[in-house]
Amino acid sequence: MPDYKLLSKTIQSLTDGEDDAVALMATIACEVHHSDPRFDWTGFYRVTAPQMLKIGPYQGGHGCLQIPFSRGVCGAAARTGDVQLVADVEAFEGHIACASSTRSELVLPVFDRSGDVIAVFDIDSDQPDAFTQEDADQMAAILKAVFGQL
Repeated sequence: MPDYKLLSKTIQSLTDGEDDAVALMATIACEVHHSDPRFDWTGFYRVTAPQMLKIGPYQGGHGCLQIPFSRGVCGAAARTGDVQLVADVEAFEGHIACASSTRSELVLPVFDRSGDVIAVFDIDSDQPDAFTQEDADQMAAILKAVFGQL
């Protein structure tokens, strides 16, 4: 498990004063990806049109280029505004296999200061049941601290 206190401090210091969402996403994806060996793919899908996500900054292998809100774990997070903590992607109805190595996922909606979903933050693992509620809570706090000011 990452040292979330250190990870949060590092991300805050790297992003302090930045207001470009893509630059923020690139920095967060990089820092989070390299913070824990469980994290096989780490990145953002941005809301670019009504009910549509497109790939944003990420670390790892190729991801899906676009995901409708109606499909997959990322779509569910964007559609509902709720964190998706999926222990077994094969058991998630409608899962999109962007990478065949993915076994579990943690997807968090990213909100701007007005409460609109502007993206989702997707963390995939090649290990089953890799994520905990603590991972979800800590990542949500990091995202809120960075994007809650946009």
